[in-house]
Amino acid sequence: MIFMFYFFVIPVMFMLNSWFLLQLFLTVLFLFILTLNVNHFHCVISYFFGLDYISLGLIILTLIIINLMFLASNFIYKMKNSDYFIFIIWFLCLVLICIFSILNMLLFYVFFELSLIPLLVLIFGWGYQPERLISGLYLFFYTLFASLPFLIIIIYLYFYNNSVIFSLVVLSFDFSSFFFNFCLLFAFLVKFPMFMVHFWLPKAHVQAPVSGSMILAGVLLSIGGYGLIRFMYLNELVFFNYSFIWYSISILGSVLVSMLCLIQGDMKCLIAYSSIVHMGMCLMGFLSMSKWGLIGGYLMMIGHGLCSSGLFCLANISYDRLLSRSFFVNKGMMYYMPSMSMFWFLFCCFNMSCPPSINFLSEILIMCSMMSFWWVSYFYIFYISFIGACFSFFLFSYSQHGVYMNNYSYSTGFVREFLLMLIHLVPLFLVLFFLLCFC
Repeated sequence: MIFMFYFFVIPVMFMLNSWFLLQLFLTVLFLFILTLNVNHFHCVISYFFGLDYISLGLIILTLIIINLMFLASNFIYKMKNSDYFIFIIWFLCLVLICIFSILNMLLFYVFFELSLIPLLVLIFGWGYQPERLISGLYLFFYTLFASLPFLIIIIYLYFYNNSVIFSLVVLSFDFSSFFFNFCLLFAFLVKFPMFMVHFWLPKAHVQAPVSGSMILAGVLLSIGGYGLIRFMYLNELVFFNYSFIWYSISILGSVLVSMLCLIQGDMKCLIAYSSIVHMGMCLMGFLSMSKWGLIGGYLMMIGHGLCSSGLFCLANISYDRLLSRSFFVNKGMMYYMPSMSMFWFLFCCFNMSCPPSINFLSEILIMCSMMSFWWVSYFYIFYISFIGACFSFFLFSYSQHGVYMNNYSYSTGFVREFLLMLIHLVPLFLVLFFLLCFC
């Protein structure tokens, strides 16, 4: 039913002034999926598709972010090629829904790779500077190179099990080598991204339009976590035996990248590097193989998707007024746009995992799982959390305080921008509230 609804809306894209009509259809689809009764593992099963709690939450997050991309891309709405933009966004939304609901490993790989194409078109077609070409090249080759070993493993699993359905693949102790573990997980570790294979992320974020940054930070990084959850339980013993390697790289990378955040001069660069730190913590929660780590990492993906997307929207609101992302120009914004300072404060607080956001709950769960995995992690966690609070405070204080570059000026936000930030902000409160009520 979901896909029939989706395909029958496609002719609307070729109508005049279909921008807001498509937003309405996405909202209807969001409400329909929100009312689905998912009580069991892979409950809503239809052909090669099925939903459970993990995929349902990420599909809902996808539809929220896709809908907000239309709100954030006001300058594209006024351009002549807005129809192409609508088609790319609609196609990307379809690919992401397929990724989070597919039950076939081979089709999962196909849609996993297919998500790269609309993102490249967004960066090349609506990016800001000429450097977007090299950033798209980084994104393309990193993802393509890391995914080829994953395809080999899927083919090998088919010959071993005569099936590539997630619930029918059973692995024995024959698959106990580090090579198997590396090939299976490397594609998802690049997508997270893990430290040392993260170089594509800041480049792609900085050169992408605001819509590209929103979907990249909000959903596409979560594909790595979703794939890790689905594949890590094929052979838990092998995963646990070699997880200390990826855990060590992640905990070291989170420390180093958090210090890199403090020397950034570009607002989008700082937010992009903070995504690497948070995704590193999310990865460490998954690698601990504990229930708390799994729940904490999943909540971190949801919370980071909303919080980081909101920060990119705020950076774009400042960029629309000042035509610069530099901290040396974007200062004293409390005098220039006082109406947005509250949103800056709240999102920077949630970025450092302050209560009552779901980021706070997820970080507590991840900390407990990390200490159960390796008790020395406590010292690293303390440092990562402290530096995380430092660069979030640095982002707020440097952009909002100080002397504005002009003597006197004043600008307020548009209603569209207030609505955009409010929809980012409300789920960060409500998800934690519903979780507490459910518990």
